[in-house]
Amino acid sequence: MNYIEMVGFAAASLTTFAFLPQAIKVFKTKSTQDISLMTFLTTTCGVALWLAYGLLINSWPLIGSNFISFTLASFILIFKIRYG
Repeated sequence: MNYIEMVGFAAASLTTFAFLPQAIKVFKTKSTQDISLMTFLTTTCGVALWLAYGLLINSWPLIGSNFISFTLASFILIFKIRYG
């Protein structure tokens, strides 16, 4: 792995796992009152497009990070729709 891919993996890890604390809080409290529906709709769609882009160019940092980000953002979005 070269240094460019290492930067990609580091950036992907930080931005991907930024969703984790919010997803855990939503799961524990079942509360999404302070979460913007439009923000998570937009974020989830954007992450889905980044995932598609990563698949098209066969970029593992983009594929892996955006698959996890899409899963976490979708989880939060589903809870927002269900409990919001």
